[in-house]
Amino acid sequence: MHLPADSHDVIEVRGARENNLTGISLDIPKRRLTVFTGVSGSGKSSLVFGTIAAESQRLINETYTAFIQSFMPSLGRPEVDSLRNLSAAILVDQERMGANSRSTVGTATDAQTVLRILYSRLGVPQVGPATAFSFNSAEGMCQRCEGLGRVSEIDVDQLVDRDLSLNEGAITVPNFAVDSWYWQTIVNSGFVDPDRRLRDYSEQEWADFLHKPATKVKVGSSNLTYEGLITKVQRLYLVKDRDSMQSHVRAFVDRAVVFGTCPECAGTRLNAAARGSKVNGRTIAECAAMQVSDLAEFVRSIEDESVSPLLDTLSGTLDSLVEIGLDYLSLDRESSSLSGGEAQRVKMVRHLGSSLTDVTYVFDEPTVGLHPHDIQRMNDLLIRLRDKGNTVLVVEHKPETIEIADHVVDLGPGAGAAGGQLCFAGTVAGLRASGTLTGRHLGHRARLREVPRKARGQLSITGANLHNLRDVSVDVPLGVLTVVTGVAGSGKSSLIHGSLPKHEGVVVVDQSAIRGSRRSNPATYSGLLDPIRAAFAKANGVKAALFSANSEGACPNCKGIGLVYTDLAMMAGVASVCEQCEGKRFTAEVLTYRLRGKDISEVLAMSVAQAREFFGSGQARAVLDRLTDVGLGYLGLGQPLTTLSGGERQRLKLAIRMAEKAATYVLDEPTTGLHLADVDQLLALLDRLVDAGNTVVVIEHHQAVMAHADWIIDLGPGAGHDGGRVVFTGPPAELVATGGTLTAQHLRKYLS
Repeated sequence: MHLPADSHDVIEVRGARENNLTGISLDIPKRRLTVFTGVSGSGKSSLVFGTIAAESQRLINETYTAFIQSFMPSLGRPEVDSLRNLSAAILVDQERMGANSRSTVGTATDAQTVLRILYSRLGVPQVGPATAFSFNSAEGMCQRCEGLGRVSEIDVDQLVDRDLSLNEGAITVPNFAVDSWYWQTIVNSGFVDPDRRLRDYSEQEWADFLHKPATKVKVGSSNLTYEGLITKVQRLYLVKDRDSMQSHVRAFVDRAVVFGTCPECAGTRLNAAARGSKVNGRTIAECAAMQVSDLAEFVRSIEDESVSPLLDTLSGTLDSLVEIGLDYLSLDRESSSLSGGEAQRVKMVRHLGSSLTDVTYVFDEPTVGLHPHDIQRMNDLLIRLRDKGNTVLVVEHKPETIEIADHVVDLGPGAGAAGGQLCFAGTVAGLRASGTLTGRHLGHRARLREVPRKARGQLSITGANLHNLRDVSVDVPLGVLTVVTGVAGSGKSSLIHGSLPKHEGVVVVDQSAIRGSRRSNPATYSGLLDPIRAAFAKANGVKAALFSANSEGACPNCKGIGLVYTDLAMMAGVASVCEQCEGKRFTAEVLTYRLRGKDISEVLAMSVAQAREFFGSGQARAVLDRLTDVGLGYLGLGQPLTTLSGGERQRLKLAIRMAEKAATYVLDEPTTGLHLADVDQLLALLDRLVDAGNTVVVIEHHQAVMAHADWIIDLGPGAGHDGGRVVFTGPPAELVATGGTLTAQHLRKYLS
């Protein structure tokens, strides 16, 4: 497809310098599909998200009145000389969809809203308006669980030891030890006998001890408030945010609180009236629990002229979910339980049905979590968005998606300071012939192992039934590299995460967010800061605490963050670089101390690769070697953890866990965010882990990883209730030679 010559038909980028970009200039064709490639840290996100999308967002915000703008976050202009011919940009990213337990696939795609209107019009018996079918409104929610579908109960035996008396320390709750204030209130209340074993209490004593509501009691000359132990524990610990608790209290709460399905609504979240109304013999709760592909069929069976526009809208949304490979989800599935890739595809559904055209859609690795079979469908959707007259910009590593591009922009050649340059812009054929790292790797194929390693035994999974699994029993071989694969929704995560962590010595390294504030960075999280501080302290004859931005050496103005956050009451807060330390985070005195010519802020500004050259040996070098091994050489030591992608978080966790002597590592799509060239490095790392005597189990769709495995467990044959079974186990060579599954077909094609 030749590209338009008219200057209005290209987005002109001139002198882009955001993050590591080196002042690059390029033209991106509009109403075409452009794929941005390059190694992790080469500057793709800085160009696509940090420059083009950010400026589009800022310009749109400027069209609002000053009053409305005052409620919006203040967006700075990106570092770029000029950007011309931008259109409104819509970001479809992999951010997990909030942890709000009231958000479901149905509410996120608006399918639930349409379903509610449908039931308010056709439901028998008639219940009322659409809100009467909403678990997020007082009219429709189950009163017992307040529309959450589950209730929390406390396991009493995690609070007390019934074989002891209060004086012997029967209460095992944190802060309730013998002679503590809370303990004294209970013992002196007069409701219980402190010398009698708890199991000998009368029914009345047991009720008073556990459940009595707040009651005034006189102890000596003081008036105190007594409340039952469970009443008090609920008030003290269960209304608090889990993340704000001390670790020992959090561990206690995790042990003591059991979440169960609400007995009133059986988990449907709705009250009796909403649960009782039916359309064509089915309730709205039954519809929400059906697999999307089944619900689409049910909706097609409803014939009623009065609601035909509603039915068309609902069918369109459900068909889009099926087409995008999410047919195995149900509308009542909580949004927070979706993977990053699933969340991105759910957001896509909203845009596919949109009437907007001539907008710029920006995607961040839309193939994450997709089997090669599903990538085909994703590619079709990207092409459909383009053919509606939109500009589609995709940051991607998978060759299957690079292949369909009208235009490719390749950044590099390396990461961080070694990247940020424009290596190539043009057609896919041109990229192949260009000799860039991406161009050279487009046709690169991992080969099957000549001789797979022999297992040293096995971890057995028996009768696994979680989610869509059908009583699955399978042996995971020990001492080898096993890849678990299958289409999205086939049951891979349910099988591995639901069963393997129960075994001893199993370490799960996933892409979930790392708990930590904006103060946390790779240096603090990996333990690297300790040997760095010790080295500075020793070289300067001062104490190590001075070299922590969270301790004595912190700049007093910004408290060691480097930024000053101004809270603007009603408006979004604004962050600006601290004027006192100029963003260096430490006091002027601390910055006078040097280690081999560098101050602490200069060392923390280094990338892992630079720091590895600076620290030639010792504990710091060992940590840096592990970070390099997992492909994170380009990360800044002081970069906030909140800025890391899912794949980067997983590899950072892996680097840390490699120091422990685990027996079995479970990795979840470790190739996320990796360039084709970096996948080879990851495979070498997995081999080193196995050759050191470990077992490595990888949930993965990347064909290079499948080909490299010793053993494959393939789940399917489809997704949702069409999946949940093991369809193949054995070495990859056997799968390629004789397998009939979707994985076998695609792996054969890849290797040929």
